[in-house]
Amino acid sequence: MAMSKSYPIFLLLIFLGLFAWVYQSENSQLQVQQQQELDSFKSSLIRYQEWQGNGTELFKKLSQDYQFQFFQYIDDTDGQLSHTEGSLDSQHSHPLASLFSIDLSHTQKLAAGRLQVKLSANQAIDTAISNTEKLGLMLLVAYLTLLLVFVLLMSKHRAAIRYAADYISKIPELGFSAVASSKLTGELNPIGISLEECRLQLKTQIDKLNQENEKLHKAAYQDTVTGFSTRPGFTKKLETISNPNIPQLGLMAMVKATELAQINQKQGRTAGDDYLARVANCIRKACSSYPDAEYFRVASADFAVFIPEVMLKDAPKFLDQLKIYLDEYQQMTKAESVAHIGLVPYNQGVEAANLLTIADTAVSIAQTLGPNSYHIQEKLNGDEQFGDDRWKMAINDLVTRQALKFYQQPIQPCRTDVEVYRELLARFYNSEGKFLPTTTVIAMAERHGMSTELDKLVVISALRILKENPTITGNFGINISAFSAHQDMFVAWLKDILGKQKYIASRLVFEINESGMQSNLGASYKFVREVHSVGSRVSIERFGMSFTSFKFFSEVRPDFIKLDGSYTSNIDEDSNNKFFVRMMVDVARRIGIRVIATSVERQEEKLTLEKLLIDGLQGYYIAQPQAMAITDQI
Repeated sequence: MAMSKSYPIFLLLIFLGLFAWVYQSENSQLQVQQQQELDSFKSSLIRYQEWQGNGTELFKKLSQDYQFQFFQYIDDTDGQLSHTEGSLDSQHSHPLASLFSIDLSHTQKLAAGRLQVKLSANQAIDTAISNTEKLGLMLLVAYLTLLLVFVLLMSKHRAAIRYAADYISKIPELGFSAVASSKLTGELNPIGISLEECRLQLKTQIDKLNQENEKLHKAAYQDTVTGFSTRPGFTKKLETISNPNIPQLGLMAMVKATELAQINQKQGRTAGDDYLARVANCIRKACSSYPDAEYFRVASADFAVFIPEVMLKDAPKFLDQLKIYLDEYQQMTKAESVAHIGLVPYNQGVEAANLLTIADTAVSIAQTLGPNSYHIQEKLNGDEQFGDDRWKMAINDLVTRQALKFYQQPIQPCRTDVEVYRELLARFYNSEGKFLPTTTVIAMAERHGMSTELDKLVVISALRILKENPTITGNFGINISAFSAHQDMFVAWLKDILGKQKYIASRLVFEINESGMQSNLGASYKFVREVHSVGSRVSIERFGMSFTSFKFFSEVRPDFIKLDGSYTSNIDEDSNNKFFVRMMVDVARRIGIRVIATSVERQEEKLTLEKLLIDGLQGYYIAQPQAMAITDQI
């Protein structure tokens, strides 16, 4: 209970106790006095012990010294001499009289009769009541006075607390006015001091945070890797273009750095950032003739370029120049491709969503035209999925022509008793012999439900190469999608075709992404079992990105696990990654599963992984992907 409520109750109990003590004292004093009065009366009756006269006379004589509430004399022989006066019941009218209950009755045998009396205590009771009322009134006045003082003090105390509470509640609003110390005096003074210190410290911290936030706000609108503006700036630019009241026209080019995912996975994020910075530099050089051009990094691998006041007929000049720079970078790095460009015109009031849809379509079409190609799309041809349709036709063409070439990247064993393999990396090319972005091909195949056909093409091509070229020795890993691995018809087809070529099947390792396998552990287990039945093996790539990764050890039982490249990055300095890799190696080795580290880019990473007893190493520091030759041996 709050002090403001408990204190008045406590004070009231004290005063009630004092009043009870006053009443008890007065009552006790009354009892003693009246008992003495009764004893005195009894003593005076000795003189009338031989009384034989009239009862009325006896009443008059005794009434001279005592007051009677009730008097009765009954003569033994003559009723005429008897006398009765008063009543046995108390006649006192004061409401408090019942609190002072006293009995002064006495009965005695005289010589000729019997005397029964009850002395009157009304006067003594009146005195006791009067004294009790006076003292009770004094106690009541004292109680009310103390209560009033308490209420005034509590009112002041509440005002101080309310002030402190209001002050604290305004802190989230960053209101840092000085504390009014005059309102927090006495026992609340320490609170005032603490609030003032808190105010000064918070103000200092907020000032620092505001300065840092201002720096971050500036950084948020400029990408640190490319120096381009970021997505918020791109959004504002689209809002400006969508405004029908601002006269403007120009070109918007969307540039997709299609190799980012491959570079991040195979070479690490440092190489990926360098790749993006080089692409951004190509864009800047191509726009050097357009001083008003604006650049944005829209997503991880997507750039947008706005070139105002340029007509669509002049777009090829810019695009050809950009392609030249991209081709030069491609030749320097010996990559399959660098980026693809989709260009659309814009004018005032154009809907942003429509503009982005056309640009996305243009990029999708450009990706089907070969490395570093571009496509100009002025408007949609009545079909918003036009770019996707081109991809569907392109993938059908790939499967029909079996337009696939393999690159290979070996895995280096860390011990002589460990048998590893070379990973075959599928590269697809169009009818002109130009390579298409692998990541996009796979993504579009999944979008159109054609991933199984693409996986069959990969399997058939790998089997054909190994069958037709017996000089190629060793084991090879080929990538297939988890979607295909979970399809009963595909698994039956795979088992049948491998069963007919068991010698080659025993040299194959099927690599499947862990995240896809996690979606259906039952189907994953069945796939591994069927593949094992024909002598092939299974490797789970990008392992360790799921919370349930270790369920593979007990339920799926692959032959290899390839750790996600994030565990390799700076593992020589990251104790958490060391611990996790050591734990996975220990658990896997107990049940015969080989652990391979990927994305090894530095010697320090290689040495650290070898100390952790990794079974195999893969990455650009070990060996870069190379075109497969029929004389390759392992």
